[in-house]
Amino acid sequence: MSARSMWRQAGLLVGPALLLLLAVYLYPLGWLFVLSLTGGPGGAAGLDAYRRLAESSVYVDVLLRTTRISVLVTLVCLVAAYPVAYVMTRVGPTAVRVLMVFVLLPLWTSILVRTYAWMVLLQANGVLNNVLRWLRVIDEPLRLMYNETGVVIGMTQVLLPFAILPLYASRNIDPRLPRAAQIMGAGPWRRFYSLTLPLSLPGVATAALLVFVQGLGFFITPALLGGSRVITLAMVIETQVVDLLDWGLASAAAMVLLLLTAIVVVGFDRLLGLDRAWA
Repeated sequence: MSARSMWRQAGLLVGPALLLLLAVYLYPLGWLFVLSLTGGPGGAAGLDAYRRLAESSVYVDVLLRTTRISVLVTLVCLVAAYPVAYVMTRVGPTAVRVLMVFVLLPLWTSILVRTYAWMVLLQANGVLNNVLRWLRVIDEPLRLMYNETGVVIGMTQVLLPFAILPLYASRNIDPRLPRAAQIMGAGPWRRFYSLTLPLSLPGVATAALLVFVQGLGFFITPALLGGSRVITLAMVIETQVVDLLDWGLASAAAMVLLLLTAIVVVGFDRLLGLDRAWA
C-alpha cells in the first residue's frame, strides 16, 4: 500500500472526528478568545478585560477562593475514596457489584436534586442540626450553609465517584507481592504504606486530577450552598453574561479558568505522565 493510500484511509477514519472536534470545541473556544480581546463584534482588540481582572482584588480573591475550594474538595475526596476503593479490591465479585451500584447511584441523580437535598440537611433548621440538638451535642445550630464548609460538603458528595473509580481501576497489584511481604514479616500497616500505597499512586494522581479540574468549573453547588457569600469564578462568569452583559470580562474569566486547568494538566503530565496514569 502506498503512502498516499495510507494517508487517505487515515483521513477518512480520523477526519469526521476532527471535524466534530473543530465544530463543537475548537471553534467556540477560538470565538471565546476573540471575545475576551474585543468585548464583542466590532470591538477593538486589546487586553482591557484581562487588565480589569488582574487589577481588581475582588476577582483575584475569587480565583484564589475557587482554587482553594477545589484543593479542599480534592483532598477530602481522596481521603474518603481510598478506603472505599481499597475495600472493593479486597472483597468478592458479588460484594464489588453491590458497592459499585452505591458508587454509581449518585451519578444517575441530577446534581441539582442532590444539592437541594444537601440544603435540606444542612440548613439551620435542617435534619442534621435538629438531630444534633436532639442528641444534645450542640445548643445552637451549626452554620453549615452559605459558607465554604457547605460548598465543600456538597461538592465532595458530587465528585466522590470520580475519585473512587480511578482508585479502584488501579487495583492491578500483583497479589503475590503482599503475600511475599507477609512471609518476610511485614505487618498490615507496613505492607500498606510500603507496597500498596506506592503502587496505587497513579490512581491517586488520576483521581486528584479529575476531581480538581471538575471542581474549578463547578457552578450549581457553590451557587446554592454558598449563596452570595462564596463566589466562585464560574459564578462570576454567569453574572457577567446574564446580568451585566459584559461578554469581554466573562470571556476573559473563562480563558483564565481554561489556562489554570491547562497548567494543572500539563504539570500533572510533566510530573507523572498522563499515559502512565491512564494505564
